Amino acid sequence: MAELILLALAPVFLICVGWEAWHLRGQGKYTLVDTASNASLALLHQVSDGVFNILVATAAFALLYEYRLFDLSLNAWTILLLFLLQDFFYYWFHRGSHMIRWMWASHVTHHSSERLNLSTAFRQSFTYPISGMWLFWVPIAWVGFTPSQVILVVSLNLAYQFFVHTEVVRRLPRPLEWLLNTPSHHRVHHARNPRYIDRNFGGVLIIWDRLFGTFVAERDDDPCEYGITRQIHSHNPITLTLHEWQAMFRDARRAGSVGGALNTLFGKPPQHQSANDPASQDMPADGQRFTHSSTTDPSIKR
Repeated sequence: MAELILLALAPVFLICVGWEAWHLRGQGKYTLVDTASNASLALLHQVSDGVFNILVATAAFALLYEYRLFDLSLNAWTILLLFLLQDFFYYWFHRGSHMIRWMWASHVTHHSSERLNLSTAFRQSFTYPISGMWLFWVPIAWVGFTPSQVILVVSLNLAYQFFVHTEVVRRLPRPLEWLLNTPSHHRVHHARNPRYIDRNFGGVLIIWDRLFGTFVAERDDDPCEYGITRQIHSHNPITLTLHEWQAMFRDARRAGSVGGALNTLFGKPPQHQSANDPASQDMPADGQRFTHSSTTDPSIKR
């Protein structure tokens, strides 16, 4: 069911990308190589995600569903509950993906483009099953929603987010800007400006960021600059996917102790790569989006 819905939406996504590229022609917002890279990453992600869902995730959700807390029949209230639960857990998955290096190793791929357009939504990592995205949906099955319902609501949440990866839409009416993750809020999330880093993690709703103190509004006097702090000047999908995994495991080997290695893998991502490291001179492999922003803007929370 979920796969069929996304397959049905694929022409809509492609038409929107084509229209936006035509609308922004001549402005440098789209390049063929960047768009092709995004498409390649999307294909790799879909294959890995589909195989993992079939082999592991669906079975894990089914196991938890057997021990569910409630028997829930679908009606307006349980559909609303399903939506709110998934969006809530998505917020924590997304926030964790910026605060835990193991998870950032996958998520950095999505942030590595120096442009923001609808095709950027396709820029995903095939390592998400390894970094544990699916674990955040397990509680939804435990509450009492079937594996197919869980996968469907996750797919619809991600489908919505396709439309917020754009600079064409500036601001929506104020009530919608207060409630929803909008293009304006998501531009902030993709920006590497110090005041914007690690903000606006919401999927469909932005209320979680307002509630948990991670919301920042886009400012006209601080236009968004996209990408990661140490840009990865590559369009190779394998490099874009694996560069931070490579850097993370290299740092873990150098940690000198088991505790240090575990802290490297599961602690916060590093703030910078050593300028004396030959690997970082050839390719800034850590792809780090984090900076010493707390020293330049006290409002940025780590």
